[in-house]
This record gives sequence, C-alpha cells and structure tokens, in this order.
Amino acid sequence: MKIVVCVKQVPDTETRVKVGAAGNAISEADVANWIVSPYDEFAIEEALRIKEAKGGEVVAITAGPERAQAALRTALAMGADSAVHLKDPALESSDTLGTARALAAAIGKLAPFDLVLCGQQGVGGDNSQVPAMLAELLDLPQVTVAVKIDVGDGRATVEREVEGGRETWDTALPAVVSAQKGLNEPRYASLKGIMQAKKKPIQALDLAALGLDAAAVAPKTRVVGLELPPARPAVRMIEGDPEAQARELVRLLHEEAKVI
Repeated sequence: MKIVVCVKQVPDTETRVKVGAAGNAISEADVANWIVSPYDEFAIEEALRIKEAKGGEVVAITAGPERAQAALRTALAMGADSAVHLKDPALESSDTLGTARALAAAIGKLAPFDLVLCGQQGVGGDNSQVPAMLAELLDLPQVTVAVKIDVGDGRATVEREVEGGRETWDTALPAVVSAQKGLNEPRYASLKGIMQAKKKPIQALDLAALGLDAAAVAPKTRVVGLELPPARPAVRMIEGDPEAQARELVRLLHEEAKVI
C-alpha cells in the first residue's frame, strides 16, 4: 500500500503565543519551538501501523517555509519512507484552499496511492478545512474524525466520533481520512530512526513543479484580527475550617457571583 500523510508544522502547544504587530497573526519571533500538529501525529502513526500490517510505503507531505522541513524529519524519524516539501513564497501567504490545491497537485503526482491521511485539524489555525477540500479536489471519498481504521482489499472500514456515539463507514479506496484523538498512541522516534531520517529523501517542489501559479493559491479569505482571551481573575482561597469555608463560599456565590 502507498499511504500519503499530510503534515503541518505548528507552534509547540505549550508556547505562550503573542499577537504580532499587524494584529492579524501570531508573532513567530516569539515561538521558540515548532512541532508536528498533534492530530497529524495520529495520522502518521496510523499510516505506519497499516504499513507494518499490510506492507507498502508511507510518504509525508507538507507545505510551508524552510523550517517546515523539520516536521517532515520528525515523520521520517517515526518511520515514514520519504517526504515531499512544498515550498514557494506564494504559499506562505495562502489560505486553506490554496494549501489544499497545492497538496492535491502534489498528491496527484504521487499516484497511484491507496490512502491519504490527515489530522482532523492543525492546532495552529484549528480550521478543519484542508482534509475536506483535499477530498473534493482529488475527487475522493472522505471520512472525518476517525478513531478506528481497518483496511482490506481496496476498501476501508472507518469508525468516526459523533455526538453521543460512533458511526461506522465503509468506503472504497483510495480515500481521504482525517484522524481524531483516540485513533492510536503515536510512537516516539528512536535514536536509530532519528539518525536514519537524516538520510531519507525529501523532495522539494515549488508551484511551477506542481503545474500551478501564484493565482491558483492566492488567498480567498483573510484574517482581519486576532486577540488573546481576557485574563482570568486570580483564584481566591477561602481560609478556615470546613464549616467556615462552606459558609463563606455560599456567601460569595450569593453576594458576589450572584449565581444562587
């Protein structure tokens, strides 16, 4: 089987992000560490498990600036066989549709393939749009928020989370499937894997190599502004014995919070 995994590089989830001077993007200068989006790690892990069970190869692909290559090296260190880096100045100002168009063009060049796996969302923007756009552009069936994937001969059975339960879908392959938390437990890259990743190939492609131009990935949407959530009030500790604490808590809820 040939499995393509879409990977996005995002700020470390522990980063205290700051809004940039323009007010419509984060300040990348304040991001000390960039990582693979956690949902994409589930997609990478699932691809590796399918490969280990069925044989084949795993190709990781990302779109982004030079630093995004580190995300591909992480996927390679986990066990992916090769990687494709879509790098073009026009992509750095693109939106989700432009990104999906570039990814779809690159994935088309990898045909024939059996499965495209993505994280359900990139935690940088939390848009959850690229997987659906990819499926449309590639004219493939899609199943979202997958928590279990069983691959057979030319078909896949996918369980997905819905409110209050799960749905089970049967789909022909190739298909686009987006991964949800609970699909698996991503492995850590071993020292051997990290060393081998340095020798594995990363193919760099610009828009011209994809048969696209800047107009094809020009943003159709723009972020008008970003703002951090309001600061939370400090936690108030109530002193005294349990009975006194209970009386004071009731008084505060009644007189200050006005919820009782």
